[in-house]
Amino acid sequence: MKTRKIPMRSCVVTGEKLPKQELLRIVRTTDNNVVCDPTGKINGRGAYIKKDIEVLQKAKKSKILEKKLECSIDDSFYLEVENVINN
Repeated sequence: MKTRKIPMRSCVVTGEKLPKQELLRIVRTTDNNVVCDPTGKINGRGAYIKKDIEVLQKAKKSKILEKKLECSIDDSFYLEVENVINN
């Protein structure tokens, strides 16, 4: 039996290559809304971050998600992502 290939993605904050399950996808949809995508299937421009509160704080401070997704992100969205990470 063949072993399945594990998809690897890069965290935009730390630059680490990790399995897709260890990362959280943040998506800018076609109507310029920024949403958290736990399924990884929502259409739009996506960026992956590690499921870690410290990495999220670093992303908020450096505004790297805003640069990668080419849009502005509210502080309330970061709280929503923090809740997703904690659950």
